[in-house]
Amino acid sequence: MPSAERDYLRIADLLRQRIRAGEWQLGERLPSRAKLALEYNVKATKLQKAQELLISEGLLESYAGSGTFLREPPVRRRMYRSLHPELHNPAPFRLDIGEVTEGSGWESQTRSRVRAGERLAARLGIEPGADTVHTTYEFLIGGRPTQLAESWEPMAITGSSRVVFPDLGPYSGQGVVARMAAIGVTVDRVVEHPRPDRATQSQANMLGIPVHDLLTVIERTYYDVNGRAVETADLVIPDSRWEITYELPIGRQQP
Repeated sequence: MPSAERDYLRIADLLRQRIRAGEWQLGERLPSRAKLALEYNVKATKLQKAQELLISEGLLESYAGSGTFLREPPVRRRMYRSLHPELHNPAPFRLDIGEVTEGSGWESQTRSRVRAGERLAARLGIEPGADTVHTTYEFLIGGRPTQLAESWEPMAITGSSRVVFPDLGPYSGQGVVARMAAIGVTVDRVVEHPRPDRATQSQANMLGIPVHDLLTVIERTYYDVNGRAVETADLVIPDSRWEITYELPIGRQQP
């Protein structure tokens, strides 16, 4: 076995021993990689590789910009997807997670005039190259990202209105249905297409999960009464943290 591989495996084993000895409590942040690398007299890249191995084993979790933590036993929450109108507010993330702790909610970033590629254009029913408003979301519980999303809206619909940015203005956080209603557009239905996927390196870094961990990606599109797509989004949901439940109405039978 090459010495470089032995080094990171040795460091991983030393970290395991410290974890088992109770040096850090569940949920506690470990010392920085730079500090641990100095302690073990190795390059930071080797220390990172050792930690990535322990993340894949479920002992640690790492959040981009926040550090590496001793992983707490994952709590698998139930996420409800429902056709009831009251469940669309606020959107795209409804706090249907039981008790809401401090630091729960979402952070978002929006860019306008993002040109639609062919696949996105097909989802929105617009011409490739047409301008969209693109918003990325990180949904937080206890201050840590627990779900991701990206949404796109045609600028031809909202571009000259006061609701052009989903995360700014008087209708910030009100959701697609309320924002569209404010400019005279009635949303009639939503279509969701769930599919399994595996976490990329970027998604794993954001969510604090192992690379290639199982995800559910929901492709969601809102349509108005004329069948026009007004928003489409990809919801990225870690399977280890969320159980997805769909609630569907049944038409009542006449006696």
